[in-house]
Amino acid sequence: MNKMDLIAAVAEQTDLPRAKATEVVDAVFGAIEGALKDNKEVRLVGFGTFSNATRKASKGRNPRTGEEIDIPASNSVRFKPGKGLKDAVN
Repeated sequence: MNKMDLIAAVAEQTDLPRAKATEVVDAVFGAIEGALKDNKEVRLVGFGTFSNATRKASKGRNPRTGEEIDIPASNSVRFKPGKGLKDAVN
């Protein structure tokens, strides 16, 4: 399912026009993104939790040459599914 499929499903289930459903989906994604930018955790009970994860800088090796390289620190987003979502999928 891609974003357009999600918008179509929201529009159908809520009897909203497709344009309004697009605004709703974009607002939800924007709210999640904004909270993560502010380094806050987004907890949706029964669905899951979005949180920031930081990885420290480290040393690695180029597999082709064996040369040691520096791997910079990075930030990413983690998602941990909730019990309701796990139960629905299994």
